[in-house]
Amino acid sequence: MERIATLLYVDDEIINLKIFEINFKGRFEVITALSGYAGLEKLHENSDISIVISDMKMPGMNGIEFIRKAKELYPNVIFYILTGYDITEEIRTALHNKVIHRYFKKPFNVLEIEANIRQAIEDSGVV
Repeated sequence: MERIATLLYVDDEIINLKIFEINFKGRFEVITALSGYAGLEKLHENSDISIVISDMKMPGMNGIEFIRKAKELYPNVIFYILTGYDITEEIRTALHNKVIHRYFKKPFNVLEIEANIRQAIEDSGVV
């Protein structure tokens, strides 16, 4: 039986966490967090998380700031940004410097995200 990857989704809006969870339940083991700080705590508590997708615009710590901190502590985790906005210079730089694997736009396409994650897992062998 195929092992399901554990994915952390970070977003400051509860409705977005629920929508994401509903769409990806069964495809991945989904853990959610309401902020970058909570995301760091979830990573600390769950060593089996291999994929992190974070919203970009969040109060306190934006998605790239969160991912930079998380990547220092968990360099083998694959990170993505999900945003409702066009690509920014900050996101472009994070892509160029391989801080994030890719960015996705809201509203998200479940099949596109799933295919990208599965390919990244296969390429890196993280699961």
